[in-house]
Amino acid sequence: MEDRTKPRSAATGRFSRRRVLQLSGSLGIAALSAAGSAVTASYATTPGPGRNTSRVSAPPPRGALGTNFNGDPDWANFAELQALSATWLRGFFAMPDADHGAVAGQPVIRTLLAAGARGYRTVLSLKFPYFTEPVPTPGSPAMATALRRLADALPVVMGKVDILVVGNEPFIECLANDRDTNQLNVFYETMARHVIAYREQNGSPNRKTTLYMGALNHLDLPAWRTAATDRWMAYVRGTPALDGVDIHPHLPDVAAGQAYLDYILPRLRSDQTFLATEFSLVLFWRKHPRDPVSREFTARYGLPSGTLVWQVIKDAIQHPFSQQKWNDFLSMSPWFANNRDFLRDQVEKFRATGRLAVATYGVTQDAAMVSHFGPDSTPWLLDSLFCPYTVQSGAHGLPGRTLPWTEEFRALQ
Repeated sequence: MEDRTKPRSAATGRFSRRRVLQLSGSLGIAALSAAGSAVTASYATTPGPGRNTSRVSAPPPRGALGTNFNGDPDWANFAELQALSATWLRGFFAMPDADHGAVAGQPVIRTLLAAGARGYRTVLSLKFPYFTEPVPTPGSPAMATALRRLADALPVVMGKVDILVVGNEPFIECLANDRDTNQLNVFYETMARHVIAYREQNGSPNRKTTLYMGALNHLDLPAWRTAATDRWMAYVRGTPALDGVDIHPHLPDVAAGQAYLDYILPRLRSDQTFLATEFSLVLFWRKHPRDPVSREFTARYGLPSGTLVWQVIKDAIQHPFSQQKWNDFLSMSPWFANNRDFLRDQVEKFRATGRLAVATYGVTQDAAMVSHFGPDSTPWLLDSLFCPYTVQSGAHGLPGRTLPWTEEFRALQ
């Protein structure tokens, strides 16, 4: 989405994250035991050099639910995935990073390759950011640069990642003037043809990697369902080498997610599926930062009457809450508590179509989510499974968490 991706994009799309590796004490011994039992179902212990290592047994891409770390170069905490019983992992690679050293050494790529070596199944989205310059045209120097970067990346990831997505959020990651032009389609179709050709020309091992186009945003809004998105879907449908399309339903309300499915499903071939590598209620949360927090919360924690939601969140960023206080803040906020089952409900809707390959959900807060937080900030941090920036660390080796999401995530595995 716009507020999150634009600050990332300048050259690499990176930000730093403090690495907090402790779980809130309020998780409790019983819950930890239950989580451990769930983990053993998906993780087999296999001998490593001098020690035991955990290897994941991941399900195929048929209704799978995984985690997403976006393009964060500092995230590589597989203990978080074990605690969630997660077996799929998604990240995006900003293609300008191919200009800054070997692709295999870039943090996002390195993390996904390491995950694959542990048995995780992986999704990589190739991000082509053109926020400040026009989308390249055929034969231009900019197109040559894009193709060179692609040529640098493909030998590293093809046949290694399970799913490769051509594009991240193409209709957002461009100038407004390019959004509804054929040139945006021409560019991504060119990239896709080169990806497909590379896979076909380099032998059977590369067939491990299935290909998707992605991702479409704002399909709940008529203004974003255009001739350009129609052409996008027509290209996906008409290209046998493509397994489907990616969507990013960041929603203003729960019901809005249906519009995405209503748009893409009739436009896919019967043998194609879809990804949802990002999804959230962030545009709904964005309506509430200026709401007063509940009287119950202000009374329990000695806050002045009329304290606003954004002020409580900013206080949590500056002075991380105990797990219990964070739980209370969310559960005593009707706008959140009334939607506490969003993760479960949305995944069940995806799965009910019979066409979901993989959905992935944000694994943890990052620095961009909390930087300069104020009343007009987009509260991405409320969507994360783990909360190292707003919740105090506990005694069990992992960050604090957003309680409804982590419980439902494990239950959906």
